[in-house]
Amino acid sequence: MKTLPKERRYETLSYLPPLTDQQIAKQIQYTLDQGYIPAIEFEENPQPNDHHWTLWKLPLFSARSPQDVLNEVRECRSENSNCYIRVIAFDNLKQCQMVSFIVHKPGASRY
Repeated sequence: MKTLPKERRYETLSYLPPLTDQQIAKQIQYTLDQGYIPAIEFEENPQPNDHHWTLWKLPLFSARSPQDVLNEVRECRSENSNCYIRVIAFDNLKQCQMVSFIVHKPGASRY
């Protein structure tokens, strides 16, 4: 078993290798299946304990498919390619954030 290179860990799944496009879509589909409301956040230089990122537009209340969310991720990346981008998901009944994971790191070729 090989150890991953040393780097900052930010969110859920950050100890794993970068997710593929299909894996990201499956994670987003899971959040939609749970009834969570997805949103996208970005930050240029986040710190591991930093919970205050900038919200990209409003939460995606009308998102019905992973592609709806991924289109917004692409748009966010095109305007903020030097930033970390994450997808978060809110539970509107519990009124809290339930899921958060990185979908773009600066210098990455995906998305």
